[in-house]
Amino acid sequence: MIHEVDEGVRRLLSESGLQESGVEVVFEAPTRDWSARRNAPTICVYLYDIHEDSSRRQTGTTEVYDEDGLVMGWRTPPRWYALTYMVTAWTARPQDEHRLLSQVLRCLARSDVLPPRLYTGTLAELGLSVTLDVAGQSNLGASVADVWSALDGEMKASVDLRVTAPLASDDWPAGPPVTEGLTVRSVDTSAAEADAADERRLRYEELDDPGPEGFTAARPRDLTPGRRRRRGAGP
Repeated sequence: MIHEVDEGVRRLLSESGLQESGVEVVFEAPTRDWSARRNAPTICVYLYDIHEDSSRRQTGTTEVYDEDGLVMGWRTPPRWYALTYMVTAWTARPQDEHRLLSQVLRCLARSDVLPPRLYTGTLAELGLSVTLDVAGQSNLGASVADVWSALDGEMKASVDLRVTAPLASDDWPAGPPVTEGLTVRSVDTSAAEADAADERRLRYEELDDPGPEGFTAARPRDLTPGRRRRRGAGP
């Protein structure tokens, strides 16, 4: 999920015209060594904190359907995680850095959610909203000053971007529906010949003639209500 959020943020920033201006968008740590090797205008989107949003945690399971509306398995609800990025601009002059940072801020502040057209992988499969919080205040995680200190980098103006996205859970497959007849065999243990079994077959009330193979032959049967999609239920 993390790499899918990275890709969504990269696409969003690219749509703001940064690539046409020759500005690179990278997700590397802005250490002192990294900044010394940089030789082009760059927007650095550095992920420095990951926290679960426990207020959105849910329990239970949901049904997974195939194209015909049959239950194929069950899935637990996804868990939500807040990914916090430090976005910085790197050029030869502070004025240019502030101009780029302003362009990034304008792009990120346009919407509270990441546009669905930018979703990939499991984010696209789940179809749930990925929210954006730009330059907001939070008591979670490390402070920006602590991040710069840990990186031993050159502290400069930055924009905090917090992306809250779902992490897909595992699926449990369902077994195939039962469509064959059932045979019940009883044994009288008090009889002299204990191995002489009396077979009794379940009868189908709607059939008068069991056919040459008897009532145990495979027959088409409607699925039980629990295995069919309920009317009006979504996927």
